[in-house]
Amino acid sequence: MVQRTVLTGARVALPGGVVESGRVTVEGTRIAAAGAGTGAERAPEGEAALDLPGEAALDLSGEAALDRSGDAVLDLSSDAVLDLSADAVLDLSGCWIVPGFVDMHVHGGGGASFSAGSPEEALTVARTHRQHGTTTMLASTVTGDLHDLARQAAVLSELVEQGELAGLHFEGPFISPHRCGAHQPSLLRAPDPADVRKLVDAARGTARMMTLAPELPGGLESVRLLADSGVLAAVGHTDSSYEAALEAVEAGATVATHLFNAMPTLLHREPGPVVALLEDERVTVELINDGTHLHPAVLQLAFRRAGADRVAFITDAMGAAGMSDGRYPLGPMEVEVKDGVARISDGPTAGSIAGSTLTLDHAFRRAVTVDGLTVEQTVRALSATPARVLGVDDRVGSLEPGKDADLVVLGEDFQVRGVMRHGDWVVRPELG
Repeated sequence: MVQRTVLTGARVALPGGVVESGRVTVEGTRIAAAGAGTGAERAPEGEAALDLPGEAALDLSGEAALDRSGDAVLDLSSDAVLDLSADAVLDLSGCWIVPGFVDMHVHGGGGASFSAGSPEEALTVARTHRQHGTTTMLASTVTGDLHDLARQAAVLSELVEQGELAGLHFEGPFISPHRCGAHQPSLLRAPDPADVRKLVDAARGTARMMTLAPELPGGLESVRLLADSGVLAAVGHTDSSYEAALEAVEAGATVATHLFNAMPTLLHREPGPVVALLEDERVTVELINDGTHLHPAVLQLAFRRAGADRVAFITDAMGAAGMSDGRYPLGPMEVEVKDGVARISDGPTAGSIAGSTLTLDHAFRRAVTVDGLTVEQTVRALSATPARVLGVDDRVGSLEPGKDADLVVLGEDFQVRGVMRHGDWVVRPELG
């Protein structure tokens, strides 16, 4: 028998806006209904529920009553609804229900990394971020030898095929040595289309995105190859000019990898790639909202220009996400985390910020409590927009009937109280 769960009483973030005292019904692994609720929806304590099939529920409103024994009458208040078909009814009054978060750029977490090329480490990363509300994610690699990257892709693609991951994102090695950030400079190379093709093929159809610097030799040709292959071409770790960035968009690039970071600063006579990528309606811009990578005013600027439908919050998290300060590997490099900020420990790029220790629940809280964004804007940037960009919005990214039962329960303080993925509780709400 299919498990049926009713979540009621919470503010529910739907595509059309927030519904007060809403209701979400889950059947098996799917959302069966989401919308306005009508009050208490639990069977009286100590009473056996009447088993009604399918969507059936008994509405005993107004003067209606149920006479089951001649004299006995069950008297219910005017706005009450007794849902007798649910296996479980949870009253989430005072909470929010939002769609599961979608992270299109994450390298690690829980002390593990996707770049380790280990199924066990990859699952640790996925489970760590699920605890924080991310129910859909790409596995992002970091710059490495092509052979090693192909090996990592082979391992990670199996987890995509098993439904643990949504796809692969190659960040490097086809990036600018002038904007390499936390990538090993000695392993960088120009984006030769033949090499790009090798990595795409190694992913066995699971490659979803590749970040590259389009101004490098072979850059535009590689962008076209990716676009023709159904892989998102992302402009990032680039030293390109405004004009070169526009050329990349014309060639098929549709994503800006962590906009503002690892690219030239916006200048009044040299607008650079930031302006080119912000102003083009075809481009979705990634933002790392951890308070370290971007000043709130810069984030607000991006939202005003691009809007929530073109902004995707990402973590760019490395292995220290969900962990304490210390030293962690990032691909072939070592990172030191102090006060939650990750930086390269030594070598020619020592001191460079090395991804983040961010989880998307923190990005959510910061957006609505520090950055002045609405819950609706934040939900789109964390769920709907990245789902659309990745082409999985038919299954995830919003609370709609027929989609995967992926959702997050947040308290009034926007702390995670519960996480559901595919109808199963990853974090079960503790109520009382």
